[in-house]
Amino acid sequence: MKITSVTVGAPSWAEVATSDPAAAKAFYGELFGWRAETDPRPEAGGYTVMHLGDAPAAGLSPLYGPEQQTAWTVSFATRDADATVARITGAGGRVLMEPMEVLDVGRFAVVADPAGAVFALWQARTFSGAGVFNDPGALGWAELLTRDVEGARVFYPEVFGWTVSAGESYTQWGIDGADFGGMLAMGEQFPPQLPPHWLPYFAVADVDLTASRAGALGAEVLMAPTSVPDGPRIAVLRDPQGAVFGIYLAGTEG
Repeated sequence: MKITSVTVGAPSWAEVATSDPAAAKAFYGELFGWRAETDPRPEAGGYTVMHLGDAPAAGLSPLYGPEQQTAWTVSFATRDADATVARITGAGGRVLMEPMEVLDVGRFAVVADPAGAVFALWQARTFSGAGVFNDPGALGWAELLTRDVEGARVFYPEVFGWTVSAGESYTQWGIDGADFGGMLAMGEQFPPQLPPHWLPYFAVADVDLTASRAGALGAEVLMAPTSVPDGPRIAVLRDPQGAVFGIYLAGTEG
């Protein structure tokens, strides 16, 4: 991620909703060195900010309803969540959760693109989002996996004003040319029942060692460590509760 601080239109936060918060805190603490701080206020619903050193790195929450699944969600920064929601619906997307105030920390909405990939919007008030990017243990890339590549190339620039760098097999997203993520076409290697989705990638100092450690902690290695041609070394993991995320070699962003 060439963007190194919270930037409007770019990923500002990633959070995992999980069926077992205590186990997830232990897993990610061991894997990334995150330190958990759970908001004690009853109205916060057990929301936990995971810190890397003193910096907020990611969020963790229990499942808030029977229909909610264990999964990671990527949030994009916006100055005005309501206006961004209007652009999303105007471009063919859907609103899954209307903009709402989250205590005194910000305004939040959950939406989906026209193909069904879910993401969130974050309008900061007292909390802006991640305080660290790209360092080992921090968010460093966000990837859209979709079966409608051409539709996504129209939708996201219309909503967020993203720049698009499209190669033969991969598209990179950016803000004024500073890339923060990409897009991968979901081909036959993906099960037909798997919906389009956004996948957060976290930087690590050693992809092979981190994947091996994750397996020892009960995670499933969905994609073994692989060196992408002209790109970083990456792996994709499923945590013990079922949330999928990626890891990549720190220092190889964008």
